[in-house]
Amino acid sequence: MLFGFPVPLALAVFISEMRSRSWYFSALAYLPVMVPPVVAILLWKFFYAPDADGLFNTVLGWVGIGPLPWLNSTATAMPSIVLETTWAGAGTAIIIYIAALTSIPSELYEAAELDGAGIWRRVWHVTLPQMRGIIATMLLLQVIGTMQIFTEPFLFTGGGPQGATKTLLMTIYDYAFVRVDYGAATALSVLLAASLGLLSLLYFRLTRRWSRA
Repeated sequence: MLFGFPVPLALAVFISEMRSRSWYFSALAYLPVMVPPVVAILLWKFFYAPDADGLFNTVLGWVGIGPLPWLNSTATAMPSIVLETTWAGAGTAIIIYIAALTSIPSELYEAAELDGAGIWRRVWHVTLPQMRGIIATMLLLQVIGTMQIFTEPFLFTGGGPQGATKTLLMTIYDYAFVRVDYGAATALSVLLAASLGLLSLLYFRLTRRWSRA
């Protein structure tokens, strides 16, 4: 949530300001989405090689850092997975944000520029208020996606080391297919569905109030 939600929004605003080459940056941002998830995870697993010859450790070695254990340490395993999932999932959100940005009337930006507003004031007073609805929707989708993460930790670490990357869906999987406790797996699944349902209901109530206002 801390990275996967604000990073695509910031990149979309940056790309929209690069008017002459926005198409190039948009295609570059969407490129990770076209890579199959399993292929991307295996590729990043190679990048995260813990020895000094690993790609990321080699780059860090140029500035005198490392080598880092990445996926083999309880302190760095989850941040490493977060980095990959942010890279892999940002493309779709960026394209959606860019589409929303293009729908904002240009007259608003022109009026702000005439009032002497710089880029940061235009973003804060024009862009963000105009995109309030889509930002709220993407926030809801990000929360749901975060609570349902399974593939990345399962393939990267299997929930290790020492359970540092074990997510809720991995816990459900463990109960259902390792411990063969279908009752506990079903209970956790129902609780997850109920929690997401209540969150979605809260979202719809808030957006209804915003539309009335």
